[in-house]
Amino acid sequence: MNIVMPEPQAAAAPIGSMLTRDEQRTAARRLTLAMLALGLLVLGLLWSWSAPTQAGVAQLLIGAAALLVAMPVLRAGWYSLRHPDLHGITDLLIAIAMTGAWATGDLITAVLLPIVMIFGHVLEERSVIGSHEAIDALGRLTRSRARRLDPAGAVTEVDNDALRAGDHVEVRAGDRVPADGVVLQGQASLDTAPITGESVPLEATVGMHVFGGSISLDGLLHIEVTRTGEASTLGKVIALMQRAERSKPPITRLLERYANQYLILVLLIAAVTWFTTHSPQAMLAVLVAACPCALAMSAPATAIAGIAVAARHGILIRGSAFLEELADTTSLIVDKTGTLTYGSLRLQEVLVADDAFREDSGYRTTLLQLAASLGAASSHPVSRALARLVPAESQLPLEELHERAGLGVTASTPAGPAALGRPELFEQLEVTTTALPPHDGPIAGIALGGKFLGWLLLADTVRPEAATALLDLRALGLGRQLLLTGDREAVANALAQDVGIADVQSQALPEDKLARVTREIDAGFRPMVVGDGINDSLALKAGVVGVAMGAGGSDIALASADVVLIGSDLRRLGTCIRLSRRCRQTLLVNVILGLGWTLAIVGAAAFGLLGGAGAMIAALLHNLSTLLVLANAGRLLRFHEALPKVASRSR
Repeated sequence: MNIVMPEPQAAAAPIGSMLTRDEQRTAARRLTLAMLALGLLVLGLLWSWSAPTQAGVAQLLIGAAALLVAMPVLRAGWYSLRHPDLHGITDLLIAIAMTGAWATGDLITAVLLPIVMIFGHVLEERSVIGSHEAIDALGRLTRSRARRLDPAGAVTEVDNDALRAGDHVEVRAGDRVPADGVVLQGQASLDTAPITGESVPLEATVGMHVFGGSISLDGLLHIEVTRTGEASTLGKVIALMQRAERSKPPITRLLERYANQYLILVLLIAAVTWFTTHSPQAMLAVLVAACPCALAMSAPATAIAGIAVAARHGILIRGSAFLEELADTTSLIVDKTGTLTYGSLRLQEVLVADDAFREDSGYRTTLLQLAASLGAASSHPVSRALARLVPAESQLPLEELHERAGLGVTASTPAGPAALGRPELFEQLEVTTTALPPHDGPIAGIALGGKFLGWLLLADTVRPEAATALLDLRALGLGRQLLLTGDREAVANALAQDVGIADVQSQALPEDKLARVTREIDAGFRPMVVGDGINDSLALKAGVVGVAMGAGGSDIALASADVVLIGSDLRRLGTCIRLSRRCRQTLLVNVILGLGWTLAIVGAAAFGLLGGAGAMIAALLHNLSTLLVLANAGRLLRFHEALPKVASRSR
């Protein structure tokens, strides 16, 4: 039942979806009134039993109890009459049934009927679908203390909501990371399970992006804050869960479209029952039995449980409609850079120039230390990748640093001049190099004291789980898979062969990607489009379901995609499909249960099978059906699956 007593300045609103804070306080007051009414009813019955000659006093007590619960019932019914929806029908039917009990002089039914429905609704609120509690639990992760560092290195403890982008904070073992940021110094294992769903701790090192709400298990980190509050990854998780919680599943909107027709049908059945049975209780029982709470709760309860489970697995779903659409996807269109690969350059191989030092680990360490020191002086992507090879405190002191645009970096060291860059740089410096090795990615050479030391081969590394994830999707029926990338043909084909994709379209501009997705849909397929949410935004919007990698990335990912994988683990795509199909099965059972149970009670009430206390029995059976629907949806909360193991690959 949805009885709501409004605030003085606001109209009563039906309680169909989850309650706001004001509505929760209103519900508490409603429960208090129900308890008082129940007390007066019991007192009136005891009075009539103990003092049968004073029946008038007993009737006054029972009448007072009826008045206590009448006002909120009538207010909610009036609101539902002016703003009809599926949940409001329950308010209106209960108001009509209570008015009918008053008219027939059955004050006990007029009191008990709304009380039973109020207590039933309290049980619904405390049921297994505790989405508010889940959101509150996430909200508690956003509230913590932070150890902020000033420029002099002094530590000040502040609330994390006082942090701003650019602040530096210290995170010790046992501390919660106060906001999204980048690790400047240190190393630690982070428990990211509350945000990404990953049970294995994340090894945080220099240059790595970390999520606010993670817990440091060991070590000491010095972090520069990048996002706080609602802009942080956890803030976006909460915002999306709240948005999804308020959204209405398609089946709910369909049922609400025929809400008025349903109400008219119920009133006609009640009228026919009155004329055929001449029983007021049978008529009232029909009105109560027809309350569609179980049917109305079937879709929202299933959707909220599914979205909550997805969030627990590090999957953000923008609304229940996309949760349903995932079950119908028949093909996959996936981007390369930042999706199947990490989207950042990594050192793949070191080719030492002097054979005498090829197996010398000390020589290799010195070479990498020099490359990192030179790379730290440039903002070029290759230089930044090399700078991450060695912690800042271990890099070599350099003098006379000079960046040559488009070529590389030169500097002075105690061992002589050093250089890092393209082959053309060494031609200008008149340094003899070894033959340029064949390689699809960037290549940087390094020299010291006029002697060439070797080549550094970099590449955008394939995610280790990519092949496993795509194989899992093929097993789920998404056998049609297309790699759609703006990269060169040779690079795209090599990666496609590596991960098991046969269809490739390379050198595609954003508008080319959009056109390809559109052609896929026109051909009768329902593609799931996966990308990093930046140059893939048009394609993400055009797909049946768009999936973006990583909520810690750009805001475009959240704006364009329907689903966001927080931890960017491609194996979660299979989890999305399986969870969506499980939700569909649960929803089907809930709709059958809600509709079938309602029809059965209405039929029993119309034929007078519920006896002399038909209205009360109908109310109890009605609440039982609602709780059964909620319990069935709650089974989804136990959904958990281990990610498929990453298959070892030989290259």
